[in-house]
Amino acid sequence: MVGEGAALLSLQDGVAHLQLNRPESANGLDIPTLKDLYNALMVCHGDRRVRVVLLTGKGANFCAGGDVKTFKNKGDGLSEYIRQATLHLQVVINAMVHLDAPVIAAVQGFAAGGGGMGLVCAADIVIAADTSQYMVGATRVAMAPDAGLSVTLPRLIGARRASELLLMNPTLSAAEAKDLGLVNQLVPENELLEQARAYAGKMAKGAPLALAATKRLLWTGTGLGIDAAMPEEARTVAELCKTADVQEGLSAVIERRKPEFKGE
Repeated sequence: MVGEGAALLSLQDGVAHLQLNRPESANGLDIPTLKDLYNALMVCHGDRRVRVVLLTGKGANFCAGGDVKTFKNKGDGLSEYIRQATLHLQVVINAMVHLDAPVIAAVQGFAAGGGGMGLVCAADIVIAADTSQYMVGATRVAMAPDAGLSVTLPRLIGARRASELLLMNPTLSAAEAKDLGLVNQLVPENELLEQARAYAGKMAKGAPLALAATKRLLWTGTGLGIDAAMPEEARTVAELCKTADVQEGLSAVIERRKPEFKGE
């Protein structure tokens, strides 16, 4: 689908593989990379064949955050560059969260800074190498968290633990990240891509309209509160019951077979 640039995109059996393609800079995010990443996400958004997005980073690291060498070279123009880069990063994070297809991040090496940690926290599922490491790092260089981390990180791991990560910048091991709830599964590093693809392939066989609706409920439910969330759940379920996929799912249960969902 997209075979060149800083974000590569391919599609197979309903799984869009979106790969950060700047291994020489640990997949650090600069403005051109963020633009490529957003454009790739928009391709996924517009293609009904995409049922799951698998987000990976080429090379030894998933994403080391913002491209610090680019930042340093901006000199007096750093503030304006960061303002623009942060805007592009926010657009990417919003695109991930609002994408109908669930996003699975497969993480190796470092996931750091607003870029790396932001992408991890905006993913719906995270499968990680057992050697991976995690750090926010913003205040370490006298900056503040971005990429929505001031919201997504406390939501995932709680306010007290998020405060410690955001203020003290510890480097977390893969096991620590899993214990905190940042990561769903740990796998051997040499099996990461294979197992992440298998997981994504299994999810892609699910009912796409139901997956999209469930993702939306999960992202909006905490903000709504339970009193507002439950009517929204009921409305969503009622709307899904008008689809052919629900009839297929019910028939498959009764007939004791695997369903074949079409997103209709």
